[in-house]
Amino acid sequence: MAEFGENLGHQVEKQDGTNSRNIPEPVGGTCDPAVTVPRGLWSSNHDRRKKLILHIDLNNTILVSDAVTSQGTVAALDYFLTTVTWGRMSKHGKWEWLSDSPSLLPPCDDAVSYYSQFGRVPGFTSAAGRRFRGVLDEHLELLRWPEGTKGDRELAIKGEDGRLYHWILPSFFQLLRDLAQEGREFAVLFRTFGTDLPRVLKAVFKVLNERTHPLFPDLPDLKLSVNMTAGKIRCSKSGVVLSRAEDRVSSRDGERGLYQYFSSVQGLGGFQDHFDWWASNTFSIRGGKPLWVDPFDQNVQHIFIDDNIRQNDKDTIVHPKVFLDPDSAETRTACTSELYDITLVQTDLLRAISDPSYFTQRVHICLENYDRNLQQGAD
Repeated sequence: MAEFGENLGHQVEKQDGTNSRNIPEPVGGTCDPAVTVPRGLWSSNHDRRKKLILHIDLNNTILVSDAVTSQGTVAALDYFLTTVTWGRMSKHGKWEWLSDSPSLLPPCDDAVSYYSQFGRVPGFTSAAGRRFRGVLDEHLELLRWPEGTKGDRELAIKGEDGRLYHWILPSFFQLLRDLAQEGREFAVLFRTFGTDLPRVLKAVFKVLNERTHPLFPDLPDLKLSVNMTAGKIRCSKSGVVLSRAEDRVSSRDGERGLYQYFSSVQGLGGFQDHFDWWASNTFSIRGGKPLWVDPFDQNVQHIFIDDNIRQNDKDTIVHPKVFLDPDSAETRTACTSELYDITLVQTDLLRAISDPSYFTQRVHICLENYDRNLQQGAD
């Protein structure tokens, strides 16, 4: 079988409507950060009858904080900037910047992110990364909880600077509203290594049922259910086991069962993935959060959105497992670049903060690319 992305020639739809032949671009993978596209641009072009399953990471994707590392909003955003700013070591052992603006992908082949070179560095924009302090301040301002509205303790978080910020990005709630208004059938599964999942489920339940969000008082009209039970996904050399309440599904019974389970979920819910397994696989694709993809399925599309999705398979967080044949239980590991902007979205946190339609746009791009792949594969 040809690779899933092969029929596309690795061409992906950009936000300006042109095509790119797998050429890395800054900020947002295949989209031009300077281009803003109105919501709904693609909504009439792809089949709304297809069900969407959105697997969405938490930290640095829809949350700008991290309970595991005890990072508040300011520190979490400061840390994120170390992962999207690029340079290299000179012949004399000094760090040289290769870009004055953040980008998801390196500006040239020999560039490395500041984080890759130096690890976690507290106070990045107050020291070595001072040139990016303006970016930090700008996006912190955009994250501010609306003045004059009640600071709901489950939705607003006090930063290290004493200010109130959005805990869950408004662009996530905008995504729910947009997909519902488009008439799409969809489900959302939060997928995280961290410990924030129960709190996120509780907060989202409140927004969807009690009209507590000052920017989205109409979301209860969507009638989206929330499964408050946090599930677990555990991996080992012998396979993958998923558990949630009374549900238990194992790859030992065939990987098709796990795909069918995820494809059948309704509403919103979540799973804690297996960080120790990822670490034991040196943080590579083989130990990442498993995602089953059936390129023959015209009725369901799975999309995974995570800031740690990278085109370097030695340093990426999702393990895509693509079925070889229709109804087959056998899968192969697909490289990230094959599915980038088709079923895998690398979160651009800065754009997710600054553009309320960011997640909606990324989902539309994946829908367009996925549908084109299916059509060309059928020709």
